[in-house]
Amino acid sequence: MRASVIALWLSGLVPRVVVLTTAQTSGEQAAFYVPHSSGRVITPAVSAFIEDALATSTIPGLALGVVRLDESRQHMVELEAWGRQTEEGDGDDLTPDALFAIASCSKSFLVTSLGLLMDDFAQGRNVTPLPSGISRFDWDTKVRDLLPDEWGLHDEWTEVSLSLRDAFSHRSGLPRHDFSYKPGDTATEVLWRLRHLLPAYEPREQWMYNNQMYMVGAHIVSRLSNMSYQSFASSRIFAPLHMNSTTFSPSEAAKTGRLTQTWTRGVRRVPFWFSDEVADLFAGAGGIISSAEDVTKWLAVLLNKGVDPLTTATIIPASVLEAMTTTRAVVSGIPEGPLSIIGYGMGWFRMAYKGHDVVWHFGAIPGFSLLVAFLPRGNLGVVLLANMDEKQENNMKILYRVIDEALGQPQNAEDEVSVPDIFRYNIPAVPGQGGIGSEPLPLTLDAYAGTYEDPLYGSTTFCSPLSTSEYCIRVLEDFALVDSFSHSPSSPSLLAAWPQVWSSHVRLRHSTGTTFALTFPRLFPQGYGKNTTPFEFYDSQISVGRVEFVVEGKEDERRVVGFSLITDEQAAAARVARSQRGVREVGDAWFTKTIS
Repeated sequence: MRASVIALWLSGLVPRVVVLTTAQTSGEQAAFYVPHSSGRVITPAVSAFIEDALATSTIPGLALGVVRLDESRQHMVELEAWGRQTEEGDGDDLTPDALFAIASCSKSFLVTSLGLLMDDFAQGRNVTPLPSGISRFDWDTKVRDLLPDEWGLHDEWTEVSLSLRDAFSHRSGLPRHDFSYKPGDTATEVLWRLRHLLPAYEPREQWMYNNQMYMVGAHIVSRLSNMSYQSFASSRIFAPLHMNSTTFSPSEAAKTGRLTQTWTRGVRRVPFWFSDEVADLFAGAGGIISSAEDVTKWLAVLLNKGVDPLTTATIIPASVLEAMTTTRAVVSGIPEGPLSIIGYGMGWFRMAYKGHDVVWHFGAIPGFSLLVAFLPRGNLGVVLLANMDEKQENNMKILYRVIDEALGQPQNAEDEVSVPDIFRYNIPAVPGQGGIGSEPLPLTLDAYAGTYEDPLYGSTTFCSPLSTSEYCIRVLEDFALVDSFSHSPSSPSLLAAWPQVWSSHVRLRHSTGTTFALTFPRLFPQGYGKNTTPFEFYDSQISVGRVEFVVEGKEDERRVVGFSLITDEQAAAARVARSQRGVREVGDAWFTKTIS
């Protein structure tokens, strides 16, 4: 039977703590009380640190789970929550069983599922045959061999040589291209588009984060298991661990009444970002919804070398756990403060903090900042779930404080500011971004308005203030409502609808010459929740970039022929260094102007 739960309603700085522990008695697990003096990690001092961090960072609510294994492999779980779950509540209504989207912390579940499938085939438990011509199925199997009729990449060598290990350690050479897919897309459509995505590097040359590879991974699981990836993960991972609150379905999570509301870094409430159809597409890359309580069950298995400490059942084969936590790529090669260099396995980062080995992953979608970590040699697991976006640095600081408390390490002021620079990797440096450009536009702003098309990204129509079509009137009105409540500096802008997973619109603000700073916002012309004033939201890392227009022709016949979309500065720089080509070839996509 599962361990019982003891709720400790403590006064002072530790308002809501749940401690779960196990002991062996007559073959069953029985609960027992662990007093504060026995070494609880969420002490009043840790709680005070977290409360101060939340107040400073304006995070509405945060749930924390800590799991430890003792020498006999029994485990103790501590759960606590601070702050707000709903705007209707009293500001102190978040509970440890509240549900959060865990975003990219879902990736390790996809890798585990693939590993379980490999084990099934190795042990003869498979329910479908491998594609013709494949004699083995492991991490070195080529993606093309598993999906011979669907797989294709822009670069022929990458298409032929990319292995599963390459794909899930983010060594495909492909940048994110997160604005190439949209709600309603299927895995088949994502696979088709991959052949048109421009790479930045050769395979295995450089670590570059890419969500589409995990979409492909979920598709492989469904093909080889004869069931959806969601069903496979639920039956092989969630159910055995009694992760009863964990789901891939936003609508099912909402029905529980425990799904937290979410806020932006600007302290505006936003809706749960993923619809059910988007969650289906994103299941492998970031589609799981769970609670701190359920994630600690997952962490206990990771700490116990793949074995559930409650039932002694093997959930993750040892070979799979080793494969996904072993570093395959260098993410950050320069140590900083108490941090070592940072590597990436498959679905996990790995580094050392003050000499202690830490395996971890962050999650980030609008309205959520998540962190899951475990210390394989420290017998410690931590999950942090915040209901506000872009708070990864805050989560890392809390993680450090929890590790220090659990391991009895001294507190140093510099530790509080040493965070992995992975959270600041793609903020573009665009001259004059957000302000009036230093060089004027070669043509009038209206000359840049019109319809542009790319085979991969599709077509979009940019509007200038002089545009008069019904479409442009709607777009201009939506932006006018939002801009009337903003205080950002004005400059010549082109505006368009861009209804994708991460955005509803796109704004091009003139920077200098033919360069425009780009943002992909989601507009809320009527506000959201109790606050009905208009606002816009965009992710400050993935939803920004620049476009470079190309103007051709003689002086009196000059016209705009298209623009290069650049959302990843590292990728653009790599393409320039490799080929020294012109502006059309260095961006993520080239949009040809089709209608003026």
